[in-house]
Amino acid sequence: MLILVIGGSGSGKSEYAEQRCVQFAERRFSLTQPRACEVTQEELPPGKKLYIAAMEPYDEESRARVARHRRMRDGKRFDTLECYTHLEQAVIPPCDTVLLECLSNLLANEMFSPNGRRDADRSVSAILSGIKRLTECAEHVIVVTNQVFSDGMAYTPETELYRQCLAQINREIASAADEVVEVVHGIPVVMKSGDVGVKSI
Repeated sequence: MLILVIGGSGSGKSEYAEQRCVQFAERRFSLTQPRACEVTQEELPPGKKLYIAAMEPYDEESRARVARHRRMRDGKRFDTLECYTHLEQAVIPPCDTVLLECLSNLLANEMFSPNGRRDADRSVSAILSGIKRLTECAEHVIVVTNQVFSDGMAYTPETELYRQCLAQINREIASAADEVVEVVHGIPVVMKSGDVGVKSI
């Protein structure tokens, strides 16, 4: 299952996405048990959820955001893979659920970081290839992305190209996804559900 979670900064999209991962793990755990029981977070099988962190900590603000996200994941038993660029080449350990957090950082790194491709078309293609590979490696893939398209501001050509690329990636993933959810003020709004219209990336 491929799920796209979109939301603005501070919308609660990350918390929602993490909770979906935990729910998938709980469901898997309950299906493997011969008897009904109460499942606590500590009883879940370890090493089944992979968090792919795309935010490269390059200043105090980004380091603070990384620390906040680590605190949010504390106790949820995620394995973490830091992958700032070249997602399609990442070594993915065996897991049932992958959470990619998030597309906007991954694209910015590919387009503007010295270690990235620094080319819009190649960046888009590589990210879509990487996400397709994730869907081949795990039963559930949740991709988090930013809503940066409705502020009405004018941007530099470089930033506008970035926004156009992010919109293209979002459209491609939304088209292929089983579910698309927009989180608004902590409230998940389902934009797409079920397998109607699902196609591969």
